[in-house]
Amino acid sequence: MSPLLDKEGCPHMVVTDERLDATFRALADPTRRAIVARLARGDATVNDLAAPFAMTLPAVSKHLKVLEGCGLISRTRRAQYRPCHLEREELDSAVSWIEENRRTWTERLDRLDDHLSKIPPRS
Repeated sequence: MSPLLDKEGCPHMVVTDERLDATFRALADPTRRAIVARLARGDATVNDLAAPFAMTLPAVSKHLKVLEGCGLISRTRRAQYRPCHLEREELDSAVSWIEENRRTWTERLDRLDDHLSKIPPRS
C-alpha cells in the first residue's frame, strides 16, 4: 500500500480503494448485510448463519466467500468447529470513509447555503 497523490494533491491509498470497493459491493446484498449484522453479535458457524435464510448451505457459503474475499470476515478452525468471525477493522474502514465523505459534503453544502443566502432575491 503506497500512497499516491490524487489530482488535488491529497494522499490516496490505491489498495484501500480496491478494498473499499469490494466491501461496498459485498454490503450491497441484503443477505450479506444480515450475516455481518449477526456476526457483529459474535462468532457463528455456517449452520448458525444459514438458519434464518430460506437458502441452501452452498448458497450461504457463496455469500461467506464474498465476505471473506473482501476481508469483512475470517474463518478459523478449532477441531471440528469452524466459526466465522467479523473483521471489525475492515468494517471500520468503510465507516471511516463514509464519515469522512459526510463531513466533506456537509461542509460543502454549508458553504453553498452560506453563498446562496448572500445572493439578493430577484425582483
